[in-house]
Amino acid sequence: MPLTDTAIRKAMPGPKARKLSDGKGLYLELSPAGGRWWRLKYRIAGVEKRISLGTYPETSLKVAREKTEEARALIAQGVDPSHARKTAKQEAEHQEEQAQREAQGLPAQGSFESVALEWFDTRKDEWAPSYANKILRRLEADVFPWLGKLPVQQITPPMVLDVLRRAESRGVIETAHRVLETCGQVFRFVVATGRIESNPARDLKDALRKPMVQHFAAITDPKRFGELLRAIDSYRGTPVVCAALRLMPLMLLRPGELRQAQWDELDLPAATWTVPAARMKREKVGKIYGKPHIVPLPAQAVAIFKELKPLTEHSPYVFRGERSAQRPMSDAAINAALRTLGFAADEVTGHGFRASARTMIVERLGIAEAVVEAQLAHSVRDSLGRAYNRTEFMEERVRMMQQWADYLDVLRGEHAA
Repeated sequence: MPLTDTAIRKAMPGPKARKLSDGKGLYLELSPAGGRWWRLKYRIAGVEKRISLGTYPETSLKVAREKTEEARALIAQGVDPSHARKTAKQEAEHQEEQAQREAQGLPAQGSFESVALEWFDTRKDEWAPSYANKILRRLEADVFPWLGKLPVQQITPPMVLDVLRRAESRGVIETAHRVLETCGQVFRFVVATGRIESNPARDLKDALRKPMVQHFAAITDPKRFGELLRAIDSYRGTPVVCAALRLMPLMLLRPGELRQAQWDELDLPAATWTVPAARMKREKVGKIYGKPHIVPLPAQAVAIFKELKPLTEHSPYVFRGERSAQRPMSDAAINAALRTLGFAADEVTGHGFRASARTMIVERLGIAEAVVEAQLAHSVRDSLGRAYNRTEFMEERVRMMQQWADYLDVLRGEHAA
């Protein structure tokens, strides 16, 4: 007989658990201690199972019957009510977690932004801080606003291509390719961790316009370079900038490597400058474990350093800043001086002195490219695929640096016939 509320209230517990049946698999279980639980017994896929539908009187007889009908409707569809309940519980917990993350300003779990940040955290220790910041800014500016909130499983190649087209439309083709490279690395990480099966960025490279390689502006004509050298000699800026400007053509270093020079790195009697690995343009492992870069100093460079030393030796920096002895000069100082001298940005830049030297040393002085590349701190491979060590060719580099400095004097006209 179906249960009634009166029968339930009058039912007394016994020394053992009792079951009061209501029909259709629903029953009320009375424990010896007085507890009363609604249970539903059912079969699915030939297996008998039970689930709890709540306790009495918190769950009334009417509500228990409604829950029974809902469960039986699922069973009729081949769905296990127990499994459906667990899934609903997990979804509710997921929604709650997502709401908490949103309140904290965090991306939703499983979104492109969350997995991209997870990938970033696993890789950032391999990179120099400046490079890591570039990667993160690229994601924040060019990807997250459009793909960040989407579940990573739902992102398709056309969606990624649409993001890349936005960068292309701004005319920054190189940026579009870098965004593609970063997205590809994120998606490969997600594939490797089993959250998607394929990389939607994999085949998009040919859909983008090819970037035009733009080199740093540099003068490679000897006559014009001589005019530049004479202009540099006439510069009337501060002694620090004057010295840096005169050294840029001689040293074959990047402007950032030069301006951060410290006095304890220089051995003027031995005519060498040892640039720490951490300051060279290398991958992070090369900055930490790589060898320092040795720069042989020609006599002309030694003379410039000696002239400058009494002015800045109280600072750790050879080219100390104008406002603080504890900081190097501005990274814009060299290019600003070149503009003052009347040389436009599309003709010469501070970084372009390296290209000028590389071209003219090989073409005008006939020195082997491998020696020049070693002095430029480039890793060059021979015909067998072996990378030259940056400390090789030292004797040749010493001769080359002096020969190059003497050649610049000729171009300058100081020793012209």
